Amino acid sequence: MATSEENIYDEIEIEDMTYDSTLQIYHYPCPCGDRFEISLDDLRDGETDIGICPSCSLQIRVIYEVDDLPKPESEQGKREAVTMSDQQVASLAAVA
Repeated sequence: MATSEENIYDEIEIEDMTYDSTLQIYHYPCPCGDRFEISLDDLRDGETDIGICPSCSLQIRVIYEVDDLPKPESEQGKREAVTMSDQQVASLAAVA
C-alpha cells in the first residue's frame, strides 16, 4: 500500500505508543476517536514505519530503533538458555 505524505498526521516516538503484547501491535490515539496501529513484525522487518487508523485516512510515522523493539520469543528463549548454561558453568567451576 502506498502512503501519501499529505495524510501523515504526526511523527510519534514509539515510547509514546501503547504496546499490546498479545496482538503484537503498537497503538496510538487518533483524533477521530479510534487508534493508529502498526504491527511489531512490520517495524522489525523495516517493511513500514507508518501507523494507520482503520477509521479515517490519517496516518502517523513511527520513530523507533529496531534494536529497541521487543525481541522475538524464540530469540528470548535462546538468550535465557545461554544465560542458564553460563550460570551452570560458573556453579560447576565454583564447586571444582
